[in-house]
Amino acid sequence: MFADRAKIYVRSGKGGDGHVSFRREKYVPNGGPDGGDGGRGGDVIFEVDEGLNTLIDFRHIRKYKAGDGEPGGKKNCRGKDGNDIVIKIPRGTVIKEAESGQVITDMSGDNRRIVLLKGGRGGNGNQHYATSTMQAPKYAQPGQPAQELELLLELKMIADVGLVGFPNVGKSTFLSRVTNARPKIANYHFTTLNPNLGVVDLEGTGGFVIADIPGLIEGASEGVGLGHEFLRHIERTKVIIHIVDAAGTEGRDPVADIYAINKELEAYNPLLAERPQVIAANKIDAIYEGADTDPIALLKAEFEPAGVQVFPISAVSGEGVKPLLYRVNEILLQSGDEPTIFEQEYFPELAKGYSDEPYTVLYDEEADEYVVEGPRIEKMLGYTNLDSEKGFTFFQNFLKETGILEELENLGIAEGDTVRMYGLSFDYYK
Repeated sequence: MFADRAKIYVRSGKGGDGHVSFRREKYVPNGGPDGGDGGRGGDVIFEVDEGLNTLIDFRHIRKYKAGDGEPGGKKNCRGKDGNDIVIKIPRGTVIKEAESGQVITDMSGDNRRIVLLKGGRGGNGNQHYATSTMQAPKYAQPGQPAQELELLLELKMIADVGLVGFPNVGKSTFLSRVTNARPKIANYHFTTLNPNLGVVDLEGTGGFVIADIPGLIEGASEGVGLGHEFLRHIERTKVIIHIVDAAGTEGRDPVADIYAINKELEAYNPLLAERPQVIAANKIDAIYEGADTDPIALLKAEFEPAGVQVFPISAVSGEGVKPLLYRVNEILLQSGDEPTIFEQEYFPELAKGYSDEPYTVLYDEEADEYVVEGPRIEKMLGYTNLDSEKGFTFFQNFLKETGILEELENLGIAEGDTVRMYGLSFDYYK
């Protein structure tokens, strides 16, 4: 069974509490504090496993918890660290925060392993709190709490090209013709119930990967039929091959079909409407020669002025298929080698309640700069890609929500003044 979506709960380990104890030995009536530190909680780690191609396992196991750190002991004994938990997922899985639907990480490209939630630090034992005036401290530091998240896992196939079209237009036949994929083929609607991948080995090229996206009908973007379940697999593709039944063997209008499917793609994700498309006018072997109108001419007249090429083909005989594939390869070469990666939108380490570390906002008179620093700021900058639009927007919202912008204004910052954060300088504009 194919599964490409799952909802799970993950929790890192709690840090072990520090221990309160005092050295008690014969002839040492007033020994000093010797409470040990608590152990570190285990991390939640996600790792790509090339042997997996489905999320079916997550339908049976929905809760994943790392081990808690053990508390410290007497005689300066440190508690044992909690065990990390490593969760194996298929390549191409996008991990999202379940409530907001925001992306935490995309496990594709070079991203093979990530520590999603860090375990809590162990607390210090009372040995750390002895001073000249407090030689017998009776308190220790508790371990940091665990972090927990509800996650939505979505498997988005890694494919260069997506095949779209209404059921029974010949997508599966086309895929089996041009690749080594062997989908089940029959003459009825929704025969393809799973997305299929195939590799095109085209002479003189490096080849490319095609994904057959099944079940698209009108209303798919709103959840009608099976199309909504599979539309996510086309989000990574760089080129769309739109297959239509040019012969109208089921009484359908191929021009209307193309507009209907494009409407569904745009409704699901407006970026899909911007992807390069080519039209494969299939079943030309079934076109009636004595027909009053030429469906291929109608398709070309309707779509080629907008820059969408129409290729008459027969997926059954293979006629016209090679020119179509070479054109798709040209478009892919123009698109570049960079894979489609979904940018991070949600940052667990900085989510509300996870980071209460301090920060400072100061004015450096000598440098004539405002300086913002502290562990919370350093962590935020480490997690944020400021080169991306989403990352920079997150950075601006972080400064606003934490009250840093308000503190800068209270210090008298004006437009054009410089703000320095760990080697990075920004000009302030309201």
